[in-house]
Amino acid sequence: MIDKWLNKLERKYGRFAVPDLMLYVTLTMGLVFVFDLFVSRNPNNTFTLNSMLEFDRDLILKGQVWRAITFLVIPHTSSILFAALELYFFWMLGTGLERQWGTFRFNVYFFLGAIGCIIAGFITGEASNTFHYMSIFLAFAIVYPNFEILLFFFIPVKMKWLGLADGVVLAILLIIGNWSTRVLILVSMINLVLFFGRDLWDKIFYTCRRYYYKWFKK
Repeated sequence: MIDKWLNKLERKYGRFAVPDLMLYVTLTMGLVFVFDLFVSRNPNNTFTLNSMLEFDRDLILKGQVWRAITFLVIPHTSSILFAALELYFFWMLGTGLERQWGTFRFNVYFFLGAIGCIIAGFITGEASNTFHYMSIFLAFAIVYPNFEILLFFFIPVKMKWLGLADGVVLAILLIIGNWSTRVLILVSMINLVLFFGRDLWDKIFYTCRRYYYKWFKK
């Protein structure tokens, strides 16, 4: 169903897709990081670019409309090393998905997640790009389950296990989190559900059925 819908959209609007989208996103995040890194060296300075880019529903409704989008390019760390690793990792995820799906489909996936984050932000009053980039990570883990990365620089781990761990974390947050956390997760993951929901459901269902017959129907 989603493939037919995407094929129709691509025929009509494929020319508007942005090639190397994740490259532009990570470069922008890098510029934000570098700017705040320099201004933070002044002990008398209280201004940060991050504070001007954060999602704030009240300020958006007062006219600072850029905040509805710019929170998507806020880095998650103040460490130079971890920022470099994060940006490279995000770029790798996005480039890998674009290579597998094509430019248009990756654009759709990215912007669906972004729109989900924005909607969740207006519902709850706050938004973060964390779950948005987690949805990209999970998509990569599904598309490239056997791709290995070096955890802590020396432990080879396949993406499917990291994706499973992230899925468990999300499930726990849905159970123990407050209502705003649940909304942020569910709405921000709309892209993951639309692209993989049916396949994941079928896989879970048939896996559970197989183990049921294996353990209880002997």
